[in-house]
Amino acid sequence: MAGVEEVEVVVAHSERATLRVGDVFLKVDADQARIDVEVEALGMAPIPTPEVLWRKPHVLALAAVPGTALGRLGEPSTASPAAWAAAGAAVRMLHDAPLPPWSGRSVDEIAAHLDGECEWLITNGVLPADLVTRNREIAEAALRPWTPVFTHGDLQISHVFVDGDNVTGVIDWSEASQGDAMYDLASLTLGHEEHLDDLLAGYGTDIDLDVIRAWWSLRSLRASRWLVEHGFDPSSPGCEFDVLRSRM
Repeated sequence: MAGVEEVEVVVAHSERATLRVGDVFLKVDADQARIDVEVEALGMAPIPTPEVLWRKPHVLALAAVPGTALGRLGEPSTASPAAWAAAGAAVRMLHDAPLPPWSGRSVDEIAAHLDGECEWLITNGVLPADLVTRNREIAEAALRPWTPVFTHGDLQISHVFVDGDNVTGVIDWSEASQGDAMYDLASLTLGHEEHLDDLLAGYGTDIDLDVIRAWWSLRSLRASRWLVEHGFDPSSPGCEFDVLRSRM
């Protein structure tokens, strides 16, 4: 039928799905609280974000942002050093903004979850015990007190859009909260360590490289079981398992 838009399934699993119809994204989430957080975070963030078109129980409609993603995990990023620096400046602006009224996970909660995931990875033979143990040791550096900032909470490279050397939008805010600034920086450079200097050129000072490296290990360890159980492959080249192996 002429003029009828095709429906593109962007991501779909048992917890949530995102569909694209033309220039509109429909996010369907079993957890209404995640949608509520996303809408509130979008209204508070001082950087470019998608426009909220409408919301109904369990569904959020967002306008597409212009530009293309900074990159994809497991693939080389073709974005310029200036684009990475612009992303760093945008993250710094977010981190300098007033805190959202809700807090994120505590250090103790993160540590307990991490230990459970490490046990699962070893018990089920998903990864060698020495690989898990070594990365758990590295991750310890991230488990320290931090001054909370406004964090995106899931700042994957595919969630930052650029046009040329400018950031045009940051998407997927359902994990936004008060959190550790180094976690956002680590999430954005996971699997793309070669762009860390460019990102930090735009972000500025107050950087602890050891903590960023610790979050690379911690995020990869914590995410692996969820990825496996929801149909994603952390063993793909350049993805979480390779990140863990690179720490050996």
